[in-house]
Amino acid sequence: MARIVGVDIPDNKRAEISLTYIYGVGRSLSNEILKEAGIDPNVRVKNLTGEELSHIRRIIETKYKVEGELRKELSLNIKRLIDIGSYRGYRHRHNLPVRGQRTHTNARTKKGPRRGSIRKHK
Repeated sequence: MARIVGVDIPDNKRAEISLTYIYGVGRSLSNEILKEAGIDPNVRVKNLTGEELSHIRRIIETKYKVEGELRKELSLNIKRLIDIGSYRGYRHRHNLPVRGQRTHTNARTKKGPRRGSIRKHK
């Protein structure tokens, strides 16, 4: 398995798909990276040379925020919203949907399982 930015990417998949195993790299960004490196997106990772892999690694490390750096930035953004007391920060803090979805019905994933009514036992 090839290792790029601390992530093992699968050898038996196409390079275009394999790069998406890195957090912060989707299909469009993986195609952009491969185009810049001059590599065919359809080639399997096991068929790439060490030089091509190091070129991909260099491009990702210099131009894009991925993995830990990206996760850290996102968590700091959410923390900032919570600290300034914005509406979105309130929604994050109380574990509710942030982007305007209804919560009267639905939103079970975010709110957790239903709490049944409390029954009195005789």
